[in-house]
Amino acid sequence: MAAMIRKVGVIGSGQMGNGIAHVAALAGFDVVLNDLSSDQLKSAMAIINSNLSRQVSKKIITEDARDKALAHIGQAESLDGLADCDLVIETAVEKEEVKRKIFHALCAVLKPEAIIASNTSSISITRLASSTDRPERFIGIHFMNPVPLMELVELIRGIATDDATFDAAKAFVGRLGKQIAVSEDFPAFIVNRILLPMINEAIYTLYEGVGNVEAIDAAMRLGAHHPMGPLELADFIGLDTCLSIMQVLHEGLADSKYRPCPLLVKYVEAGWLGRKSQRGFYDYRGEKPVPTR
Repeated sequence: MAAMIRKVGVIGSGQMGNGIAHVAALAGFDVVLNDLSSDQLKSAMAIINSNLSRQVSKKIITEDARDKALAHIGQAESLDGLADCDLVIETAVEKEEVKRKIFHALCAVLKPEAIIASNTSSISITRLASSTDRPERFIGIHFMNPVPLMELVELIRGIATDDATFDAAKAFVGRLGKQIAVSEDFPAFIVNRILLPMINEAIYTLYEGVGNVEAIDAAMRLGAHHPMGPLELADFIGLDTCLSIMQVLHEGLADSKYRPCPLLVKYVEAGWLGRKSQRGFYDYRGEKPVPTR
């Protein structure tokens, strides 16, 4: 079974989707990258090319490996282009109803033996699997961002996920050269269950005036040796994503310690989503990021 994955579909060509396509193609899989418009796909291919070229210049991979990887990636503007994939990984926005719609449409075109995976960072795999025609062939494969650099992948079985699906997913992740952490199907799994409340607490620390943006980030960078301060990290992840995960934790575990900070809600309502919108806890529109509080 594990040897059966040869062709991989990736739904969504954003930061996570293009990263997954990059590592899968580099590992020798044929990849079909799917998005709604040719412009989005073009821009994703440009990012993949530039990230692979950066790996060449750092001597992590050879020029030949880059060229081969690029040749492995095809593009599709409709889900029909994924019909012959052995594994399809969904990387859409962290909203359950969006993901369910995608899976419903995907099942109609996919061959019956294909495995479906979600890259969700917080939503129940059991619940998502129930919206498909193959819950036993559904699994959570949660990559960390940025995918080409981060070594870890969380594997999450739903209640119905069978052993063959789990083994195939494990073998796939192994071929990418990544390490696996197996998580039970609880809200936000392992990494985000620990990381996001820390980020939310940092936002509360800002909200309550305990420290400003720079002080909070410096404190965790220099005092806890984190490579990035929590507010800088929140901007990198996307404040809308941070809020979605906190909402999933709050609703799923019904514990007030997971209540999203009102300041986080306010930033998201303002459309200040972090790096991707040029403003979050830092303003990225100038030469170097400037704190917004």
